[in-house]
Amino acid sequence: MGDRRERPGGVLVVGSVNEDVVLHVGRQPRPGETLPARSVTRSPGGKGANQAAAAARQGTRVQLLGRVGEDPAGARMVKALDERGVDTALVEADASAPTGAAYILLTPDGESTIILEGGANQRLRPDHVRLHAADVGSCAVLLVQMEVPTATVVTALELARKAGARRVLNLSPPAGLPAEALGGIDPLVVNQHEAAILLGRGSVGVEGAEGAAAELLSRGPASVVLTLGAAGCAVATPAGTRRLEAPPVAKVVDTTGAGDALAGTLAAALAGGSSLLDAVRLGQEAAARAVGRLGAQ
Repeated sequence: MGDRRERPGGVLVVGSVNEDVVLHVGRQPRPGETLPARSVTRSPGGKGANQAAAAARQGTRVQLLGRVGEDPAGARMVKALDERGVDTALVEADASAPTGAAYILLTPDGESTIILEGGANQRLRPDHVRLHAADVGSCAVLLVQMEVPTATVVTALELARKAGARRVLNLSPPAGLPAEALGGIDPLVVNQHEAAILLGRGSVGVEGAEGAAAELLSRGPASVVLTLGAAGCAVATPAGTRRLEAPPVAKVVDTTGAGDALAGTLAAALAGGSSLLDAVRLGQEAAARAVGRLGAQ
């Protein structure tokens, strides 16, 4: 789908494409409770698509490798990506599965709860990545998340490693990966919840974020970015660990996709030659803008 453009470098995203179905509610429901939705909206989503759109917004060449259903939702999602400047030549339509969907409960304070239906995303297999090994090999930065099968992520990371491309992994939603897959990731991007799961802890607090980032670094990545929402983030490299404060936000409207805005912008900045700290700062600015608007893209 889309027009294929042969240009070297840039960002290749291997990831999910979803349609977000947002239910606007007064508050999050309690177990067993039924709440009315004040309104319902549909918009483009999926971590892969969100991050690709954020990267393309920086003026970087961005390709997305993914799958949608052979249905109206899939056509809408691909059209939205095309309009955002993402090269969708590697997004294929699958006749045997629907386009993925995310059902989002959004409260007036901007906080969200999300339930995913994987759909065609779960049919993005390692063979599909191997088929496009040349695209993986020619990108400057490979960006992956965990809304597609783990084996597909591992295959993409290994192909990029062999080709010498920089590998950025947003381990979200948290999933088990072979220990060797984390080797050389630069950076590993996680939030507090994901970091706690990786470290086998109940939680990771803001005060302990730098220590947690350093501990994650010891697992094999070349660098770690641990996001802390309004408290900024902790960045760990072999040179040390430091905290970066978050930019001010006038009003939080919707936190959905804020982490994707950071990851995609960071990857684009790295592809353009920025240092990690500068790339993180740009990502934070993008996330701050994202929470002030409705929608993940």
